[in-house]
Amino acid sequence: MTTSRLGYFTRLLDDVEPLERYRNALAQIVRAEELGFDTAWVAQHHFHRDEGGLPSPFVLLAQAAAQTSRIVLATGIVTLPLEAPLRVAEDAAVLWLLSDGRFELGIGSGGTASSFPPFGHAPEDRPAIYADHKQTLLRAVSGEVLTSDGGALYPPAPQLADALWEATFSAGGAERIGGAGHGLMLSRTQPRREYTGRGSASDQVEIVDRYVAALPGGVAPRVMASRSVLVVDSEEDARRWRAEGIARSLPALRAQGVAIPEADDAELAAYLDLHIGTPEQVLATLKDDPILPRATDIVVQAHPVDPPHEVVLRSLELIAEQVAPELGWEH
Repeated sequence: MTTSRLGYFTRLLDDVEPLERYRNALAQIVRAEELGFDTAWVAQHHFHRDEGGLPSPFVLLAQAAAQTSRIVLATGIVTLPLEAPLRVAEDAAVLWLLSDGRFELGIGSGGTASSFPPFGHAPEDRPAIYADHKQTLLRAVSGEVLTSDGGALYPPAPQLADALWEATFSAGGAERIGGAGHGLMLSRTQPRREYTGRGSASDQVEIVDRYVAALPGGVAPRVMASRSVLVVDSEEDARRWRAEGIARSLPALRAQGVAIPEADDAELAAYLDLHIGTPEQVLATLKDDPILPRATDIVVQAHPVDPPHEVVLRSLELIAEQVAPELGWEH
């Protein structure tokens, strides 16, 4: 199993005040670079403290760029329907320059319906707004003239288009992303309608197949597989954090009408796509993932456990030293 890049992803959900969330995320990105991680990703969320802690990803990544020198910084995702697309292009262009080209833009339509009305949009209009904003964004980064007097994106950053990522849960969405030649971002888990007792990675096989088949000739696939991974030193810690991850995951599924039967933690963790345990335990579950051999980017996140900062730092160390090398990653 090989991958060209190893990444760290954070939703900034530590159980601390906002400033400490931001400082922790920056420290985690710096430590990831020290450990050899290739990429660091942040998510954008609005309004809801317990869903995501960062409404302004470009601001935080600019600070991360100033504190690092090698690691590639990325958004996973910018909620494009809720943004002015030309401003996204401008912020991304400035960040690309300030980071010496170490920035990749990931976009998506977003998932929190209640966040749309405050921005003046109806949630049901999300797909149409996303498509329109994406075209405006692409026109800008391609250098197209945008004003009546010859004005275009400044600073110019045509390289952003070559490294653009899009997120989707569906095979149809993956086909559109592939047809555009963009990178495909896969979630850590797929939406569920019923209990199956198995993980959802196999549900992403068709998504990747459709994406690859739609790519224009000569365009290499770029597949980012995000996975919930928390690696700890002891079996005692593994049981504790596995139980925590399960407890944080089940309410959302039950709210969607998924009936969860009585099952042991190992089965529930597998169903919930939680790779939590000692290095040996995590390797055993990751090696069953059919997507990882096809991914150009494996990106780990501590969500939904979102443990304290020091636990995340230790997990990053164990991933870099004991887990990722066994998956074919080379530092």
